[in-house]
Amino acid sequence: MSGHSKWSSIKHKKGAADAKRGKIFTRIIKEITVAARMGGGDPDGNPRLRTAIQAAKQANMPQDNITRGIKKGTGELEGVQYDELTYEGYGPGGAAIFIETMTDNKNRTIGEIRAIFGKNGGNIGENGCVGWMFEQKGFFTVPVSERSEDDLLELIMDAGGDDLKIEGEHYEIICSVEYFESVRKALEDAGVKVETAELTRIPQNTVSIDESKAKQILRLMDALDDHDDVQKAYSNFEISDEVMTALIEQG
Repeated sequence: MSGHSKWSSIKHKKGAADAKRGKIFTRIIKEITVAARMGGGDPDGNPRLRTAIQAAKQANMPQDNITRGIKKGTGELEGVQYDELTYEGYGPGGAAIFIETMTDNKNRTIGEIRAIFGKNGGNIGENGCVGWMFEQKGFFTVPVSERSEDDLLELIMDAGGDDLKIEGEHYEIICSVEYFESVRKALEDAGVKVETAELTRIPQNTVSIDESKAKQILRLMDALDDHDDVQKAYSNFEISDEVMTALIEQG
């Protein structure tokens, strides 16, 4: 598994990726609202909003929800004011954890995030303690049935992509943030089906977690992932396939 997809792949294996539809919608609506507030309501001139709208469509969100989210961001409709905050800390086994949140109550969020760390063998740290480990990148997934590896590699490299790997039934494409839009457009213009298109954070190194700590770190990440204010939670832990299989069998 690649650095980016460690936690994402584990979520899929555990079945945790089948999150409740309402929670997915809430996260996307928050992103649409903030993106529209910061960059305006026209997706053609607002790449962040365009990406959020694409995610909404992939999640089968009704167009009315998308429109309301944009209007709340631009001030045409009354809405909640969200602040973007990040938190950093350490999990069991020394794994680094970086969290992106959107909240309307900073004090509530920090208190609850701190409690989640404390209950699951981790500790929240100062800003900057692990953030340097996570590099922001563009990330795409494409079904392997869409193109041959050589054809897709040529396509994304011409558009500024950095890397392409096969993970199971999907290609994973990585690019720098500055080329995210050009890679996205190249895939779109070529008629390639894209299942994921997002900005993510990739750890520069990983920490191997043994079986004694694996269940604990997974419980911590699940709790963060379930929190209403958490948009994304990243970690640099690595669990062997053997340990992961054992945990899945244990339920």
